[in-house]
Amino acid sequence: MPGHHPKDDRSGIRFESYVDAIIRVLAQQPAPVVLVGHSSAGFLMQAAAPKASGKISQLIFHNAFILPDGKCQFDLVPPEVAQGMTAAAKASPDSCVPIDAGFVRGALMQDASEEIQDALIARLVPQPISLFTTPVNTGDFDALAIPKTVLFCKDDASLPPGAYLGMAQGLGDFDVIELEGGHETLFINPKALAGALIKALK
Repeated sequence: MPGHHPKDDRSGIRFESYVDAIIRVLAQQPAPVVLVGHSSAGFLMQAAAPKASGKISQLIFHNAFILPDGKCQFDLVPPEVAQGMTAAAKASPDSCVPIDAGFVRGALMQDASEEIQDALIARLVPQPISLFTTPVNTGDFDALAIPKTVLFCKDDASLPPGAYLGMAQGLGDFDVIELEGGHETLFINPKALAGALIKALK
């Protein structure tokens, strides 16, 4: 399967493993930085930011999942998607969700050439099911006074229309920057996304 190696074993990776990795990187920064989260990294930022808020000057959510308190990512996706990913993880040797090339091509990169789609699929790796099923405690995050921006690519077909901006309402006060492109604009048109990120900087 794409992104899988026979010797790979991600069974020991937990939700906290992602959060701890973000906190470690932030701790190494000599000054506060702008933290950008795309897709599932949105709720990972919600979990990590309160534990390293002194190292963050701004949060940018790029077509990102932003979760209400006590919810997990599977609570905000169509039930059939969650069920399919769960079944695939149970069938895997290390409880990971394998790469679905059809979903990548049809929902994440429908605006890209087959060559570009192949290039991204080759780089993707299976993710532990715990990333999608662990509820996030956002109480401490909601209290943060860090400036927040939502960077939204309008042609994203990975969720129903309006879903990402709807989730963003839970952030409270935030700025919005919209641009053309789908879910993987960072990979397909990095120049356009870089321009939007620069525009978003406080």
